[in-house]
Amino acid sequence: MEASLLQALNGERAARRAAVLVTDVSTGRQRLVREAAIAADPLADAVGKVLRSGKSQMVAGPEGEIFLNAHLPPPRIVVIGAVHVSQALAPMARLAGYDVEIVDPRTAFATPERFEGVTLHAEWPQDVLAARPLDAYTALCAITHDPKIDDLPLIEALKAGCFYVGALGSRKTHAGRVERLMQAGVAESALARIEAPIGADIGASTPGEIAVAILASVIEAFRKRKMFAERRGETPAA
Repeated sequence: MEASLLQALNGERAARRAAVLVTDVSTGRQRLVREAAIAADPLADAVGKVLRSGKSQMVAGPEGEIFLNAHLPPPRIVVIGAVHVSQALAPMARLAGYDVEIVDPRTAFATPERFEGVTLHAEWPQDVLAARPLDAYTALCAITHDPKIDDLPLIEALKAGCFYVGALGSRKTHAGRVERLMQAGVAESALARIEAPIGADIGASTPGEIAVAILASVIEAFRKRKMFAERRGETPAA
Protein backbone atom coordinates (compact mmCIF):
# COMPACT_ATOMS: atom_id res chain seq x y z
CA MET A 1 0.00 0.00 0.00
CA GLU A 2 1.24 3.48 -0.88
CA ALA A 3 2.21 5.66 2.05
CA SER A 4 -0.39 8.29 1.10
CA LEU A 5 -3.17 5.69 1.09
CA LEU A 6 -2.09 4.31 4.45
CA GLN A 7 -2.00 7.81 5.90
CA ALA A 8 -5.49 8.53 4.58
CA LEU A 9 -6.82 5.24 5.93
CA ASN A 10 -5.29 5.85 9.34
CA GLY A 11 -6.88 9.28 9.35
CA GLU A 12 -10.33 7.74 8.81
CA ARG A 13 -9.67 5.19 11.54
CA ALA A 14 -8.61 7.86 14.01
CA ALA A 15 -11.76 9.84 13.28
CA ARG A 16 -13.94 6.70 13.66
CA ARG A 17 -15.16 6.89 10.08
CA ALA A 18 -15.62 3.88 7.81
CA ALA A 19 -13.74 3.39 4.55
CA VAL A 20 -13.14 0.68 1.96
CA LEU A 21 -9.78 -0.07 0.35
CA VAL A 22 -10.43 -1.04 -3.27
CA THR A 23 -7.77 -3.21 -4.92
CA ASP A 24 -7.75 -4.17 -8.60
CA VAL A 25 -6.43 -7.73 -8.36
CA SER A 26 -5.04 -7.84 -11.90
CA THR A 27 -3.08 -4.58 -11.73
CA GLY A 28 -2.56 -4.08 -7.99
CA ARG A 29 -3.89 -0.52 -8.22
CA GLN A 30 -5.53 0.68 -5.03
CA ARG A 31 -7.79 3.52 -3.97
CA LEU A 32 -9.64 4.48 -0.82
CA VAL A 33 -13.38 5.07 -0.76
CA ARG A 34 -14.54 7.07 2.24
CA GLU A 35 -18.01 6.36 3.58
CA ALA A 36 -19.19 9.89 2.82
CA ALA A 37 -18.22 9.51 -0.85
CA ILE A 38 -19.73 6.12 -1.63
CA ALA A 39 -22.73 7.42 -3.57
CA ALA A 40 -20.48 8.86 -6.28
CA ASP A 41 -18.30 5.76 -6.62
CA PRO A 42 -18.63 3.43 -9.65
CA LEU A 43 -18.87 0.48 -7.26
CA ALA A 44 -21.32 2.19 -4.91
CA ASP A 45 -23.67 -0.79 -4.46
CA ALA A 46 -20.89 -3.30 -3.76
CA VAL A 47 -18.95 -0.94 -1.49
CA GLY A 48 -22.11 -0.06 0.44
CA LYS A 49 -22.93 -3.73 0.93
CA VAL A 50 -19.44 -4.42 2.26
CA LEU A 51 -19.69 -1.54 4.74
CA ARG A 52 -23.11 -2.61 5.98
CA SER A 53 -21.97 -6.18 6.58
CA GLY A 54 -18.46 -5.30 7.73
CA LYS A 55 -17.15 -8.24 5.71
CA SER A 56 -14.49 -7.79 3.04
CA GLN A 57 -15.10 -9.62 -0.24
CA MET A 58 -14.11 -10.12 -3.86
CA VAL A 59 -16.40 -8.65 -6.52
CA ALA A 60 -16.45 -8.55 -10.29
CA GLY A 61 -15.30 -5.26 -11.78
CA PRO A 62 -15.42 -3.93 -15.36
CA GLU A 63 -11.92 -5.29 -16.05
CA GLY A 64 -11.62 -8.20 -13.66
CA GLU A 65 -11.80 -9.08 -9.99
CA ILE A 66 -11.68 -6.37 -7.34
CA PHE A 67 -11.08 -6.91 -3.64
CA LEU A 68 -13.03 -4.68 -1.28
CA ASN A 69 -11.41 -4.47 2.14
CA ALA A 70 -13.81 -3.00 4.70
CA HIS A 71 -12.48 -0.86 7.54
CA LEU A 72 -15.21 -0.05 10.06
CA PRO A 73 -14.77 1.61 13.45
CA PRO A 74 -15.48 -0.85 16.27
CA PRO A 75 -19.15 -0.33 17.18
CA ARG A 76 -19.55 0.81 20.75
CA ILE A 77 -22.31 1.21 23.28
CA VAL A 78 -22.18 4.15 25.66
CA VAL A 79 -24.43 3.49 28.63
CA ILE A 80 -25.45 6.42 30.81
CA GLY A 81 -26.08 4.83 34.18
CA ALA A 82 -24.11 2.39 36.32
CA VAL A 83 -27.22 0.42 37.30
CA HIS A 84 -28.24 -3.25 37.46
CA VAL A 85 -29.30 -3.23 33.80
CA SER A 86 -25.89 -2.01 32.66
CA GLN A 87 -24.19 -4.64 34.83
CA ALA A 88 -26.03 -7.29 32.82
CA LEU A 89 -25.70 -5.49 29.49
CA ALA A 90 -21.93 -4.94 29.52
CA PRO A 91 -20.74 -8.58 29.38
CA MET A 92 -23.41 -9.56 26.83
CA ALA A 93 -22.57 -6.62 24.57
CA ARG A 94 -18.88 -7.46 24.67
CA LEU A 95 -19.65 -11.06 23.67
CA ALA A 96 -21.62 -9.65 20.72
CA GLY A 97 -18.57 -7.65 19.61
CA TYR A 98 -19.37 -4.20 20.97
CA ASP A 99 -17.05 -1.98 22.98
CA VAL A 100 -18.86 -0.79 26.10
CA GLU A 101 -18.43 2.33 28.21
CA ILE A 102 -20.41 3.17 31.35
CA VAL A 103 -20.86 6.78 32.41
CA ASP A 104 -22.34 7.81 35.76
CA PRO A 105 -21.29 10.67 38.06
CA ARG A 106 -22.78 8.87 41.06
CA THR A 107 -19.65 7.36 42.56
CA ALA A 108 -21.64 5.05 44.82
CA PHE A 109 -22.86 3.24 41.69
CA ALA A 110 -19.90 3.68 39.33
CA THR A 111 -17.39 1.46 41.09
CA PRO A 112 -14.78 -0.85 39.53
CA GLU A 113 -16.04 -3.69 41.73
CA ARG A 114 -19.45 -3.58 40.04
CA PHE A 115 -18.03 -3.24 36.51
CA GLU A 116 -14.89 -5.31 36.43
CA GLY A 117 -13.12 -5.12 33.08
CA VAL A 118 -15.46 -2.42 31.72
CA THR A 119 -14.44 1.11 30.74
CA LEU A 120 -16.05 3.15 33.51
CA HIS A 121 -16.31 6.92 33.85
CA ALA A 122 -17.43 8.17 37.28
CA GLU A 123 -17.92 11.65 35.85
CA TRP A 124 -20.67 13.85 34.48
CA PRO A 125 -21.59 12.90 30.89
CA GLN A 126 -20.82 16.34 29.48
CA ASP A 127 -17.21 15.99 30.63
CA VAL A 128 -16.82 12.47 29.26
CA LEU A 129 -18.44 13.26 25.91
CA ALA A 130 -16.30 16.35 25.45
CA ALA A 131 -13.22 14.11 25.59
CA ARG A 132 -14.78 11.09 23.85
CA PRO A 133 -17.39 12.40 21.39
CA LEU A 134 -20.27 10.29 20.16
CA ASP A 135 -20.43 9.32 16.49
CA ALA A 136 -22.40 7.33 13.91
CA TYR A 137 -20.87 4.04 15.09
CA THR A 138 -22.02 4.52 18.68
CA ALA A 139 -25.24 3.48 20.41
CA LEU A 140 -26.35 5.67 23.31
CA CYS A 141 -28.44 4.09 26.08
CA ALA A 142 -29.67 6.46 28.80
CA ILE A 143 -30.89 4.44 31.76
CA THR A 144 -30.40 6.43 34.98
CA HIS A 145 -33.99 7.72 35.06
CA ASP A 146 -32.52 11.08 36.12
CA PRO A 147 -33.03 13.99 33.68
CA LYS A 148 -30.00 15.81 35.09
CA ILE A 149 -27.82 12.92 33.91
CA ASP A 150 -29.71 11.50 30.91
CA ASP A 151 -30.96 14.52 28.97
CA LEU A 152 -27.69 16.02 27.75
CA PRO A 153 -26.30 12.74 26.39
CA LEU A 154 -29.55 12.15 24.53
CA ILE A 155 -29.28 15.56 22.89
CA GLU A 156 -25.65 14.93 21.98
CA ALA A 157 -26.49 11.48 20.56
CA LEU A 158 -29.11 12.94 18.25
CA LYS A 159 -26.70 15.66 17.11
CA ALA A 160 -23.95 13.12 16.44
CA GLY A 161 -26.18 10.76 14.47
CA CYS A 162 -25.66 7.76 16.75
CA PHE A 163 -27.00 4.64 15.05
CA TYR A 164 -29.16 3.88 18.09
CA VAL A 165 -30.56 6.13 20.81
CA GLY A 166 -32.64 4.65 23.61
CA ALA A 167 -33.92 5.83 26.98
CA LEU A 168 -35.34 3.95 29.95
CA GLY A 169 -38.77 4.92 31.23
CA SER A 170 -42.48 4.53 30.66
CA ARG A 171 -44.36 6.29 27.88
CA LYS A 172 -45.53 8.86 30.44
CA THR A 173 -41.94 9.44 31.55
CA HIS A 174 -40.84 9.77 27.94
CA ALA A 175 -43.58 12.29 27.20
CA GLY A 176 -42.11 14.52 29.89
CA ARG A 177 -38.65 13.93 28.47
CA VAL A 178 -39.79 14.93 24.99
CA GLU A 179 -41.26 18.14 26.36
CA ARG A 180 -38.00 19.01 28.11
CA LEU A 181 -35.86 18.27 25.06
CA MET A 182 -38.13 20.28 22.78
CA GLN A 183 -37.76 23.21 25.15
CA ALA A 184 -34.01 22.69 24.85
CA GLY A 185 -34.30 23.18 21.09
CA VAL A 186 -34.38 19.60 19.80
CA ALA A 187 -36.60 19.15 16.74
CA GLU A 188 -39.61 16.87 17.10
CA SER A 189 -38.45 14.82 14.10
CA ALA A 190 -35.13 14.13 15.84
CA LEU A 191 -36.84 13.13 19.07
CA ALA A 192 -38.72 10.43 17.17
CA ARG A 193 -35.38 8.60 16.91
CA ILE A 194 -35.30 7.90 20.65
CA GLU A 195 -36.54 4.41 21.44
CA ALA A 196 -38.53 4.69 24.64
CA PRO A 197 -39.35 2.51 26.43
CA ILE A 198 -35.88 1.27 25.62
CA GLY A 199 -35.26 -2.09 23.98
CA ALA A 200 -37.15 -4.62 21.89
CA ASP A 201 -40.75 -5.22 22.98
CA ILE A 202 -40.34 -8.70 24.50
CA GLY A 203 -42.10 -8.08 27.80
CA ALA A 204 -38.81 -7.71 29.68
CA SER A 205 -39.10 -6.98 33.38
CA THR A 206 -35.89 -8.05 35.19
CA PRO A 207 -32.57 -6.21 34.72
CA GLY A 208 -31.19 -9.15 32.75
CA GLU A 209 -34.22 -9.30 30.47
CA ILE A 210 -34.13 -5.55 29.88
CA ALA A 211 -30.44 -5.85 28.99
CA VAL A 212 -31.30 -8.55 26.42
CA ALA A 213 -34.01 -6.32 24.96
CA ILE A 214 -31.62 -3.37 24.71
CA LEU A 215 -28.91 -5.42 23.03
CA ALA A 216 -31.43 -6.82 20.54
CA SER A 217 -32.47 -3.29 19.56
CA VAL A 218 -28.86 -2.14 19.28
CA ILE A 219 -27.88 -5.04 17.03
CA GLU A 220 -30.92 -4.51 14.80
CA ALA A 221 -30.22 -0.79 14.53
CA PHE A 222 -26.58 -1.40 13.59
CA ARG A 223 -27.23 -4.09 11.00
CA LYS A 224 -30.19 -2.23 9.48
CA ARG A 225 -28.84 1.30 9.78
CA LYS A 226 -29.24 2.07 6.06
CA MET A 227 -32.89 0.99 6.10
CA PHE A 228 -33.65 2.98 9.25
CA ALA A 229 -31.92 6.07 7.85
CA GLU A 230 -33.95 5.86 4.65
CA ARG A 231 -37.16 5.64 6.68
CA ARG A 232 -36.17 8.92 8.34
CA GLY A 233 -35.71 10.51 4.93
CA GLU A 234 -31.93 10.54 5.16
CA THR A 235 -29.55 9.50 2.38
CA PRO A 236 -26.80 7.43 4.01
CA ALA A 237 -23.69 6.55 2.05
CA ALA A 238 -23.78 2.91 3.08
